[in-house]
Amino acid sequence: MARKEGWRSRAVFKLKEIADKERLLRPDMTCIDLGAAPGSWSQYVAETLKGRTRIIALDLLPMDSLPAVEFLQGDFTEDDVLARLGQILEDSKADLVMSDLAPNITGNKVVDQPRSMYLAELALDLARQTLGRKGSFVCKLFQGEGTDAFISDARGSFDKVKVVKPKASRPGSSEIYLVARNYQL
Repeated sequence: MARKEGWRSRAVFKLKEIADKERLLRPDMTCIDLGAAPGSWSQYVAETLKGRTRIIALDLLPMDSLPAVEFLQGDFTEDDVLARLGQILEDSKADLVMSDLAPNITGNKVVDQPRSMYLAELALDLARQTLGRKGSFVCKLFQGEGTDAFISDARGSFDKVKVVKPKASRPGSSEIYLVARNYQL
């Protein structure tokens, strides 16, 4: 269905459901998309806001260009990539940080869950560094050890925090999304 509608991946339907329900998108916002490749989330934001947005997409993997999207290839945990992100943002702040990051899955939950939580924690740290007051953060999580502590930690920085499981997620998947609103500096 994603290909039929012209989207780069089926992940777009998860963001669409979250964004529509939570009213996350508004014209003239600045958005950071972590784990962006192949680019369906950035594509959705750009098309929904008809180009009236600034999107900075980051990923280790290459990504084909998209209108209204500045792509930064690299590991956002590395200082040089963070410095380049800071240069792109200049003195402005982001209104939305989206993270669809996931580790390379081994199939061993004892290995995969800590890796997943580590990426989520790094994404939250980046959101705290780049979001402006009242900004929003959307982050993929996998239910398991560390999830409750992560959600509790996010509640300390955001006025509203909820966990959602989009209908577009596979029914048997432990995948959920944290939606945090109104960042408090």
